[in-house]
Amino acid sequence: MNPVTWMLVAGGVALNATAQLLLKWAADAVGPIALTRAGLTNAAPQLLCHVGSWAGIACYAVSVLIWILALSRADVSVIYPLLSLGYIVNAVAAMWLLGEALQPGKLLGIAVIVLGVFILTQSRA
Repeated sequence: MNPVTWMLVAGGVALNATAQLLLKWAADAVGPIALTRAGLTNAAPQLLCHVGSWAGIACYAVSVLIWILALSRADVSVIYPLLSLGYIVNAVAAMWLLGEALQPGKLLGIAVIVLGVFILTQSRA
């Protein structure tokens, strides 16, 4: 992959991870949502009024456009698995921003993802 494709992939991953964190911010403001009609009906207005919901959706929308640009430049079998880097970005960001712990199991999972992405990007078509 050329540098432009790498930048597009990185941008898509970053925006996708950012969207997750923004949606988590909105969800935390609402609290646990009951999986009932009343629970969803009560939560919807709060979520629709929270800036994190709209910012997260906007990040998703832009990430889709960036992802289409990346897909036009590289094989989907190579770049789609690179989305897994978002798991790493989110785990680290959640640790810093939300105080979530990175236990040994999570760190091992991150190491496996890094190894997998390395192997994948070394493959030649």
